[in-house]
Amino acid sequence: MKRKEQALLYGFNDEERIQAVRRTLDKLGIAAHVLSPEAHHQKVGYLIGSKGFRLTPEDPDEEDFVFPHEVLLLDKVKGKRLDEVLAKLAAAVQPPIRYKTVVTPFNTFWTLRRLCETMQKEHAYLAERDAAKEQRKKKNAEKEA
Repeated sequence: MKRKEQALLYGFNDEERIQAVRRTLDKLGIAAHVLSPEAHHQKVGYLIGSKGFRLTPEDPDEEDFVFPHEVLLLDKVKGKRLDEVLAKLAAAVQPPIRYKTVVTPFNTFWTLRRLCETMQKEHAYLAERDAAKEQRKKKNAEKEA
């Protein structure tokens, strides 16, 4: 049986935000599941219910993982449909959800923790890049003035 579109919510603590996301996704026919804080050590494939993935027991030697951001993982949502879903969520949920990703054949083998850490690094890189670009614009404007 083919899996349907679904969304996983991780790190959402505000019940009103959870309900706003759920209402929006429900209108779009997408099932939403809120993950527990302990889900970080599970593989994404397990979390979305893919065949061949099993529950990973918690490692007592693993350091605590605290990820201070809300994360939205979308599974089986692609192309124009993805654009539609993201636009509807942006309109319905304020402030917007910053950490969003789609499940890919590559990241399905990652733990949720690795996915979160990778997204955090990507966001930091993009923020640095944008800040540097803004700095260059400012310097060029000062030269021209």
